[in-house]
Amino acid sequence: MVASTHWLASQTGMSILERGGNAADAAVASGFVLQVVEPHLNGPGGEVPILVWSETEQKVEVINGQGTAPQAATVARLKDMGLDIMPGTGLLSAVVPGAFGAWLTLLARHGTMTLREVLSPAVDFALHGHPMLSRVSSTIATVKDLFADHWPTSAATWLPGGEVPAPNSRFRNSVLARTYTRLVEEAEAAGSDREAQIEAAQRAWYQGFVAEAIGEFCASHPVQDTSGQANPGLLTAEDMAGWHPEVEEPVTLDYKNFTVAKTGPWGQGPVMLQQLALLEGFDLDSLGPGSADWVHLIAETSKLAFADREAWYGDPRFTEVPLDDLLSAEYTAARRALIDHDAASTALLPGSPGGRTPVLPKYPQASLTAAAAGVGEPTVANNGETRGDTCHVDVVDSGGLMISATPSGGWLQASPTIPELGFCLSSRAQMFWLQEGLPNSLRPGARPRTTLTPSFALRDGKPWLAFGTPGGDSQDQWNLQLFLNLVHGGMNLQEAIDAPAFHSTHVPSSFYPRESFPAQLMIENRFAPEVLQELARRGHDLKVGGGWTEGRLSAVARDGEWLKAAANPRGAQGYAVGR
Repeated sequence: MVASTHWLASQTGMSILERGGNAADAAVASGFVLQVVEPHLNGPGGEVPILVWSETEQKVEVINGQGTAPQAATVARLKDMGLDIMPGTGLLSAVVPGAFGAWLTLLARHGTMTLREVLSPAVDFALHGHPMLSRVSSTIATVKDLFADHWPTSAATWLPGGEVPAPNSRFRNSVLARTYTRLVEEAEAAGSDREAQIEAAQRAWYQGFVAEAIGEFCASHPVQDTSGQANPGLLTAEDMAGWHPEVEEPVTLDYKNFTVAKTGPWGQGPVMLQQLALLEGFDLDSLGPGSADWVHLIAETSKLAFADREAWYGDPRFTEVPLDDLLSAEYTAARRALIDHDAASTALLPGSPGGRTPVLPKYPQASLTAAAAGVGEPTVANNGETRGDTCHVDVVDSGGLMISATPSGGWLQASPTIPELGFCLSSRAQMFWLQEGLPNSLRPGARPRTTLTPSFALRDGKPWLAFGTPGGDSQDQWNLQLFLNLVHGGMNLQEAIDAPAFHSTHVPSSFYPRESFPAQLMIENRFAPEVLQELARRGHDLKVGGGWTEGRLSAVARDGEWLKAAANPRGAQGYAVGR
């Protein structure tokens, strides 16, 4: 089974499985295709966290594909440039592109196919073309003048003939095809051994021609960013050479007869576990999905968990993240008591795990103008269109190997295209704070606290569900709703994805310009009118959107003797396939 946010990626993964590959081979091939067909949502210069259930080892592991800040990136240096907030676009916010290393680590550890076999579909789509998504076309139209006036290398790639590619037209990226073809050729020059080829490709990317092109471009091409000035990048070839993906243990929480696994606190993953811990103190079975009490409780627990994210989460190599205390029964009970069942919270309330004193960033007076222009990682808009976001892919094979991956970054609209390579860099460093002493302060070599958060769940100790969604700060709100719809709502996998959804924008955004809307709740209009009225009475500032505007979830499951998959109808783009 394969489920993802784009039909071509899902079909690619299925073709790999039908040719004898396993779930890891299929996920890698799908991931590279996503870079080509959803370039406004992810790219080769981006990042990806991956959760893997190994049937052989009988455990979940995390492949950390989040790149790090350059060694030259310090708060003092950015302050000396006159900046108080990391730019949302350009080169200053570039981090080491971790997606390539993470995908190849998955291939080496769990796959069976060669690099040529898993990269060929992406090369073919880049070289011979694929249908231009209407959302990609509209994204390019939004930044056409920026490309033409300030980012000529992007104009050369994304404005063929000086024009915005029409929706559904055949679009090619021959430069990217050449980049990936050269990587395969350098890999195969290392000999016929599969592992040696993968290692050679990693060297070519992080120590060879890719790293050299990235370092040279960042140093010699100052470009305009959201600060309004032209800045060069700080990322160097040495930064590239010093990075490698890490394989880690997940953070887990037992919830009833389920065990949920997430990434560490260098990502926002543990917020879903904190929400579940809070919700376990309520009788959700008696409420029913879609009721006012159901929505209210989920929204209020999300506010508390995400407030803790703001105060405590960061790269644990650089800051203490008190996860044991944050997930403890005593701390959770104290936090649960803060929930008012009849009123929506309007304050940002981080807790004091283990008696520690929380410290929040000094939030800027956020401008909505930048968000509307498509920088950062906005989630699904009220009209159902996306302005730049993320992708997701889940795979399960007949041998029981299961993958959940959430690739993102390297958006075509956020950073100029490197002409020799055909792709742009991630602007993930915009998530750092230019304030010293915070868990997520900018530090050389640190990972920005990402919002990317794939999910995995076991039921009665057995692997059950791999799932996830795009959506920035909303990801672990939608992931949570899918899980609860299954566990408490008695829904099947597709019903749980299709159910009306919502998300809170109460907590400041992780992305430039860090806007927040206390008590605001984005909610689909398929909720009953009396539910919307009751939520408004409790003080939720409702922004009622279209009936199919919240989230882009996908999932695969092992349910007894059956494998199952489901994808999101929102956006008419997600696709689940299996046999």
